[in-house]
Amino acid sequence: MSAPRLAWLDALRGIGALAVVVEHILPWFLPSLRFYWFNPGVYGILVFFLVSGYIIPASLERHGDVRAFWISRFFRLYPLYLAVIAVVLALAWWVPVREAVPRDGSAVAAHATMLLDVVSVGGVADTMWTLSYEMVFYLVVTALFLTRGHRRSGTLAIVFAAGAVLVGLLTPGAVLGGGWLAYASCAVFVVGLTCVVWDRFRTAAATVLGVMAVTLLVLSSRVPWLGVAVLAVMFAGTAIYRWERGEAGLWPVAVTAALVGITPVWAVMSGWWWVQAGVWVTTIALAGATFAGAMALRGRRLPKVAVWLGLISYSLYLVHHPVLKYVVEITGDLRARELPYQLAVTAVALVAVLALSALAYRYVEKPMQALGRRVSRQSRLQSAGEARVPPEHLGDDRVLGHEEGQVPDRVRDNVGD
Repeated sequence: MSAPRLAWLDALRGIGALAVVVEHILPWFLPSLRFYWFNPGVYGILVFFLVSGYIIPASLERHGDVRAFWISRFFRLYPLYLAVIAVVLALAWWVPVREAVPRDGSAVAAHATMLLDVVSVGGVADTMWTLSYEMVFYLVVTALFLTRGHRRSGTLAIVFAAGAVLVGLLTPGAVLGGGWLAYASCAVFVVGLTCVVWDRFRTAAATVLGVMAVTLLVLSSRVPWLGVAVLAVMFAGTAIYRWERGEAGLWPVAVTAALVGITPVWAVMSGWWWVQAGVWVTTIALAGATFAGAMALRGRRLPKVAVWLGLISYSLYLVHHPVLKYVVEITGDLRARELPYQLAVTAVALVAVLALSALAYRYVEKPMQALGRRVSRQSRLQSAGEARVPPEHLGDDRVLGHEEGQVPDRVRDNVGD
């Protein structure tokens, strides 16, 4: 795959990551510069989820190797995730772990699966909530792939978008709750993925995992309509991929966007500013336009800084919020300070965030990704004689084989939450 082909995806990640950092810096560091005509944080997560929806099914379809896919996902996501958890817990004597995190085994179970938000458990680091929806998407896509239902991307996008509208009208919050959800989902997750990876009742296990993921999404998410809308956006990304390949039209994407645009009915009544009609629709439109613009430039060279930010975007996503908390703990409340001082502290904070994110990518992400590729190659050799789904799109390297999965942070008004 040529560098220009990869660059547009990395540029999108870099843009999304910066948008999320902006959303978290402005309220506490530069409140006088904050704007409300669109939400940078929501914009960032929509861009990231479109990227994941575009690339994840393509990666799985190319090789037809479910085991290699999950090995790759584990080494891509978990090492840095566990490292950040360790650091946050180690510094809890200074900046305490969030109140939203249960002080019992359910927190361990929820963190083990990454299904935090869909079992209504807060993450040790605030930024971990969107990983829940990435994991739900992986589970659903795996089930669809093994049951040969993965090519109906446009239909799935519309179904989830319509479901988001319905859920938004009927369920303002989680229907199911309690620590048992974290324990039960962890047990099913571990047993199910073991079966999937080691090819023991693989299709049945993947189907159970996919059904469990969607059930949790609808019945026990912190904000059910948002979770279902996220799945719609991700499948819209897949539908765009199919359109690019000439396999389908773009009309399902347009329908999905329209339905997602009218989804947050209950949220509007609850007074959340970022889902007011003007803000919500503008944010969606900007995210879509950004994705379309980057896609249009996919054959051209893009600014190196944008590509570099994309490479470190997963580290930036997990690292920046804890670092901002630590800076606020050192400097104190900046909101009443003079603007020059706020700007100076903001500059220092940004340098610290970028430097630590780059180090995390260099010494945690990159070597673990390399190890994952080696393990994945060995897995392919070992499973060469096993029955597996035939690969699709052989020889098409336009978007395949790239490391994806970065997602941005939850939209919050306070760094100190």
